Amino acid sequence: MAKGSCHCGNVTFEVEGEPASAIECNCSHCSRKGYLLWFVPRDKLTVTTPTERLATYKFNKHVVDHMFCLNCGCAPFGMGVSPSGEKTAAINVRCIEDIDLATLKRIPFDGRSR
Repeated sequence: MAKGSCHCGNVTFEVEGEPASAIECNCSHCSRKGYLLWFVPRDKLTVTTPTERLATYKFNKHVVDHMFCLNCGCAPFGMGVSPSGEKTAAINVRCIEDIDLATLKRIPFDGRSR
């Protein structure tokens, strides 16, 4: 079980599993914010603080709910649907406690051209 939070700790979460790799997307949103994303089935993510502490940002095709803390603005995860129709969560691995980012395989994704 991995635990994480936003910068100020106002939003906390737990996610089943441990990431071995992360998607490094070059779209305008991900590249500006430096996201490294680990996609999991939505039922593997548990938000452990009230959801009223979160706001949502949508852009482009408006299919992903990019969630961020109302206090510090940090975005620890997003919610969406995979191309196969499965409800998913995109975990920003930079928000996971005690993770060694150097050990993660980074997988480039060309979101800019989509």
